[in-house]
Amino acid sequence: MYHVVRDPNGSVISLHREPVDGAELLASNHPDVLAFLGQGEGRSFAEMDANLVRVLEDLIDALLKRNILRITDLPVEAQAKLFERKHFRENMQGSALKLFGDASADLNAGAGLGHDFGDSGLIPPDWSMPDAPPR
Repeated sequence: MYHVVRDPNGSVISLHREPVDGAELLASNHPDVLAFLGQGEGRSFAEMDANLVRVLEDLIDALLKRNILRITDLPVEAQAKLFERKHFRENMQGSALKLFGDASADLNAGAGLGHDFGDSGLIPPDWSMPDAPPR
């Protein structure tokens, strides 16, 4: 339950956990509360963040491919998270975000932004490649 303060037009301008003068009490799943929190019929921050993460992953791949960025320039923790997400996305190929429809597959193939670590310039997270040829 939230204590909701509205403006003269009836729009929610603030939410409070504690009682506030002039506020009405609404359930946390009330449409006005959800709309104020950005979780109503429109897109939520979580959904927008997930889409932005995908864009950032693709940006990092492009920078790596063009040798503008080296994976070793990133902290080890960031490398591990990128490897984990890249592996997960490879396994969930069917539900991948398609920013440009079917043309994105052609663009990625043409740009050499493949889906394996060797093609993207990423080194596998276990770093156990003693017999791998040098790049």
